[in-house]
Amino acid sequence: MSRSINRIFSSRWVELIARWLLGATFIYASYHKILAPAEFAKLVYGYNLFPGELINIIAIVLPFIELITGLALILGFYPRSAAMIIMAMLILFILILSINIARGYEFDCGFFSVNKLSQAESPWVTIARDIVLFFLGIYVVQFKKDRNRVLTLTKE
Repeated sequence: MSRSINRIFSSRWVELIARWLLGATFIYASYHKILAPAEFAKLVYGYNLFPGELINIIAIVLPFIELITGLALILGFYPRSAAMIIMAMLILFILILSINIARGYEFDCGFFSVNKLSQAESPWVTIARDIVLFFLGIYVVQFKKDRNRVLTLTKE
């Protein structure tokens, strides 16, 4: 049993799928934020955690970091570095959500959409999703074998 599990976790194809899943998730998450930075800024402001002077910078820069790291994972361009950046963002997202849950705030985290008409999922579901994505990132970072050459541009 452990031999087959070890074989699965050491598969280049499984690692490729993990990279693509994590990368595609962050590319998709960046889409609405890039198209509507003002709406995303309102969501960031609603967290009540950042100084007003930083809100617009966060709302403009963060989606592009998500886009670039997502593309890097899909293309295989420095995948460990991209996964570590994504993991750092996920830790911050989990921390931000946890603080606001502890405060008793109800909010839309804005991960997949900045449209206020969209149905916001439970913050607990969002945290659980972020934890799963974090473990995908760990898997990508810890992968020891040569990466699958499909869409791999560089070797780390």
